[in-house]
Amino acid sequence: MEAINIMDYDPRWPEQFEQLKSIYSAALENHILSVEHVGSTAVPGLAAKPVLDIDIIVADEARLNKTIPIIALMGYQFMGDQGIKDRYAFRAVSDLSPDMHTGVRWPKHHLYCGIAGSISLSNHLLFRDALRGNVTLAEQYGELKKNLASATGDIDVYVEGKSAFIADVLQKAGLSGNHIQDIIAQNKKK
Repeated sequence: MEAINIMDYDPRWPEQFEQLKSIYSAALENHILSVEHVGSTAVPGLAAKPVLDIDIIVADEARLNKTIPIIALMGYQFMGDQGIKDRYAFRAVSDLSPDMHTGVRWPKHHLYCGIAGSISLSNHLLFRDALRGNVTLAEQYGELKKNLASATGDIDVYVEGKSAFIADVLQKAGLSGNHIQDIIAQNKKK
């Protein structure tokens, strides 16, 4: 079991995201609505695993189907929804992905396509925005993550350990109880 590495906020994370965003936006310009930096690296000052989480937002599944082959050409493998409705994962095949034939090695990142208005996308955006808007909340989340990472090397236990905190934040942000229960169920150790 590999240790879970939580590090202090790195001010390079938003810069790295902006570089990646410009590549995705240029390649997918007619098919997407936006590219969003989500997850802990998107919150200034928040401790995080050094992995950027990126959501490419598409209007519907028809647009998603047009983006999949383009993203594949940039060096990603389509991984499907992985059990999360309207959120589609892509795995970088190397640290050159997105491969624009420049030899640039990119930071580790998770790439998703989300359907506009979906619960999975709302979950990412609401949680990010709540933490961005409340420094104390972000600090509490950072401490929770550090404590969980020091207590376990099991990523499933780590993710499940964050669920109650995430659910509370999402409930206060207005997400319905049924949707929150779905999110908690998705975070349960398999």
